Amino acid sequence: MSNVLKNLKPEAVFRYFAEMSEIPRGSGNEKAISDYLVDFAKKHNLEVIQDEVLNVIIKKPATKGYENAPCIILQGHMDMVCEKNKGTDHDFEKDPLKLKIVDNYIYADNTTLGADNGIAVAYALAILEANDLEHPALEVLITSEEETGMGGAINLNPSHLKGEYLVNLDSEEEGYLLVSCAGGVRTRQVLPIVWEDADTNLTAYKIDITGLKGGHSGSDIIKQRGNSNKLMGRILSKLNDEINYSISNVHGGAKMNAIPRECEAVILTDSKNEKSLCETMENLNTIFKSEFATSDPSVSIEVKKYEDKIEKVLSKETMTKLISSLVLIPNGIKTMSMDIEDLVESSTNLGVVITHDNEITFESAVRSSVKTLKYNILNEMKYIANLLNCEFLADSDYPEWSYKSDSKLREICQNVYKNKYNKEAKVIAIHAGLECGLLLEKMPHVDAISLGPDMFDVHTPEEHLDIDSTQRTYEYLLDILKNIK
Repeated sequence: MSNVLKNLKPEAVFRYFAEMSEIPRGSGNEKAISDYLVDFAKKHNLEVIQDEVLNVIIKKPATKGYENAPCIILQGHMDMVCEKNKGTDHDFEKDPLKLKIVDNYIYADNTTLGADNGIAVAYALAILEANDLEHPALEVLITSEEETGMGGAINLNPSHLKGEYLVNLDSEEEGYLLVSCAGGVRTRQVLPIVWEDADTNLTAYKIDITGLKGGHSGSDIIKQRGNSNKLMGRILSKLNDEINYSISNVHGGAKMNAIPRECEAVILTDSKNEKSLCETMENLNTIFKSEFATSDPSVSIEVKKYEDKIEKVLSKETMTKLISSLVLIPNGIKTMSMDIEDLVESSTNLGVVITHDNEITFESAVRSSVKTLKYNILNEMKYIANLLNCEFLADSDYPEWSYKSDSKLREICQNVYKNKYNKEAKVIAIHAGLECGLLLEKMPHVDAISLGPDMFDVHTPEEHLDIDSTQRTYEYLLDILKNIK
């Protein structure tokens, strides 16, 4: 286990966070972390349930004086988004995260940190372990595959839970109480490839887009950061006006719910076009740096000769459909809320573009706090796919979490915050998707809130967690539990 966090407080919280950082737990690779949670429960003689999709529920009885208090569900997810900087030697299937402290923040070395949502699990385990806390009966629910479509929550059997209050710990700003979030759906457009033999007289070039900040496709979409896949669409479209060329492949992004930071394309053209190619790239580089001077000042386009042998290229028709897809697939903010200031209502994120042997796939995350608008975006995307003779698929559809006007739990959390800090907690809605909507659909009687410590740049290799905020939020959580009677 990493000793980097050894002297941090609360000791148990950071000890468990460090232990989890040793266990690879990308979405779809959660068996080891799920078993770790089961082993923890057995070691502490706590009732535990592990279901077929690897969700884990751990139950702890109420402490003295809280026997008649409402049962509390503490909830987070065990999986993490796996992103790394280009050139980083890290295998998310087997390598532990390399933690480091910079100033007052915890980072991982050139990879995502997994504080989203490992800190929720660490909080829960520290509370379950402790024998000196006051709290009602607890049901700790740690779900699987949240980041790739909320598979754990979708397949959860609610009969395992009796709680009346749900405290979701998947938020990223201290002092904010989240009471509503967007629903979402994952889409996949599939373009069949017709290959042609490459002209051996042509020269291959690789175009790279780098330097973008990326971020969470929900909470960061309002920052209007550059999307490398959409920018590559602009590049390839512009080149069509300048030179004759063909495309070997395009690859961009890693996760549909992360704003893509990098994209690459390999093209073939006559060597006499090299000057025009480079000039076009220089012009677009200048344009992008101007357009994204605030959000992504380090954006960069690089073109260089590609030395590997190219045997096949996309047919002209496939190439046209590829470029059309990159240009036409919706991306970014679609609508803003008219009721809540500065809240994104609907958005899309073209997160992943991959050239496979026989097809090119385009994966997007669609979000909206209005169900009908979410399905309207899906309809728009479906028509684009149909026009381009592509297959269109949608799955992992999860509901929005609607605001509840009368919430006893929210009142308790607000009062505790006011008494503890002598100021008001901010009650807000967010555009990111939380599991609360799905869980409340299964358990409509439950009253819910979401909170968490300050963390930044989640879903990117710059993800970092505020150490002091982590301690304050943990202490606030303990006070909430103490005040529920």
